[in-house]
Amino acid sequence: MELLLWRHAEAIDGTPDAERPLSDRGHRQARRMAAWLERNQPDALQVIASPALRTRMTADALTRDYRVDERLGTAASAADLMAAAGWPHGTGAVLIVGHQPTLGELAALLLTGEPSGWSVKKGALWWFRSRIRDHRTEVVLRAVLPAELC
Repeated sequence: MELLLWRHAEAIDGTPDAERPLSDRGHRQARRMAAWLERNQPDALQVIASPALRTRMTADALTRDYRVDERLGTAASAADLMAAAGWPHGTGAVLIVGHQPTLGELAALLLTGEPSGWSVKKGALWWFRSRIRDHRTEVVLRAVLPAELC
């Protein structure tokens, strides 16, 4: 299984939090990462977004064919994200468009076995793969891309 974690691009400040749109810079970040994903994404990629406006606007830069999942909101846990994606035993590829601190906690959990306060930059993408080797599930980090490098 492939799991891609994409933090929403930069949003404007304001309230209510769930209705904050992307800033002009955020739109540019989302378009750059979406262009990279279009060239490099795995086949049959399923996209799941938080219900927050800024995550949906980030996902829109890549596709309009995505699902909004309430489990991915700003109060989500790493376990919520894994359940929504079907990680690690699901099939295919899933892209989650979500929030800090949960994305960083999940990245740390996948790589170290412990949720920790890792930071995922706005607009950045982390790409993981699960595989079975010697009857054990392994996690492979395939890529970490800040929006500025795309």
